Amino acid sequence: MLWPMFFLALAFCGIAVLGVLAVRVGLEVQRFSRAVGDSSERITRAAENLERATVPLAARTGRGAGSGETQGPNET
Repeated sequence: MLWPMFFLALAFCGIAVLGVLAVRVGLEVQRFSRAVGDSSERITRAAENLERATVPLAARTGRGAGSGETQGPNET
């Protein structure tokens, strides 16, 4: 009777360890998804800032979006 109880306790401990690891993985996934969301927002803000910074440069060179020119960047 001792061995079945021992194996039952061992199985319970194994399942408890797996449960703890599952909780830890879930928490890390939440933290990682939050970090990815923050990074995505920062990249979006940087892209918007870059677009805003290029508007005056495009206006100075005369190749703005509304200038009607269809030449590519390598054509003269």
